[in-house]
Amino acid sequence: MTVRLEPGDAAPDFSLTDDQGQTVSLSDFAGSTLVLYAYPAAMTPGCTTQACDFRDSLDALNAAGVKVVGISPDKPEKLAKFRERDGLTFPLASDPDHAVLEEYGAWGEKNLYGKKYIGVIRSTFVINGDGKIEKAMYNVKAKGHVAKLRGELGL
Repeated sequence: MTVRLEPGDAAPDFSLTDDQGQTVSLSDFAGSTLVLYAYPAAMTPGCTTQACDFRDSLDALNAAGVKVVGISPDKPEKLAKFRERDGLTFPLASDPDHAVLEEYGAWGEKNLYGKKYIGVIRSTFVINGDGKIEKAMYNVKAKGHVAKLRGELGL
């Protein structure tokens, strides 16, 4: 059974390597609001749409004290290519064994054209400065999600 986080839950801690070979941890964002979004694979159409929407909204998010980190099972080298290709300006964390994705409930059974498989469940988590989940959104759509999220955050 896949875990589902709820508002008020403690956000699972993480320390992962990012696209620049640096360690990115939940504790790096203490005192700030963090949007942690899980996506299936770098450089695919839907994931590119979503990442570019975050990139294009980053100034407004940052002005409101909101930081963004993307997380996928891709290796840091692939994430670096994704960042470079699309001019992404926020960290992309690598979770190749999907341990963190599992803790957040963003890894589990999916259904594509009637075929079931296990993979990343496109999800977004808003984590407050105290490390608590404010919003946990599962099975989000890549297109239009960032605009919807900004609306929910009042930005």
